[in-house]
Amino acid sequence: MAGQNRLMELNELEEFRNEAYENAKIYKEKSKAFHDKRILRKDFQPGDKVLLFNSRLKLFPGKLKLRWSGPYTVVVSLPYGAVQVHSEKTGHVKVNGQRLKHYLEGPVEKCKSVVTLEPI
Repeated sequence: MAGQNRLMELNELEEFRNEAYENAKIYKEKSKAFHDKRILRKDFQPGDKVLLFNSRLKLFPGKLKLRWSGPYTVVVSLPYGAVQVHSEKTGHVKVNGQRLKHYLEGPVEKCKSVVTLEPI
């Protein structure tokens, strides 16, 4: 009788382990889907001008420090989101594509509007 109870407890323990494994698997799939949904896919073509996010500024906080350096020129887009960029100062550098954003150069048009206030 004690042997059968022991086998039943072992089977029950195995069921708990399987259920915990399935729950962990479902949790990991959901968290991966949430993370992947928030990642923006950026396509960079050779010759594009880009700015590079300077992540080292977090060590030295300051409101007025520039967080983006550049502009850099894209040399080649590598697989898995890596991008090789070129600058006159640093030469060729491989960086993660998530740290880059497109650099829009050219004249900036300023719109001015005049609002006249009339006394009541």
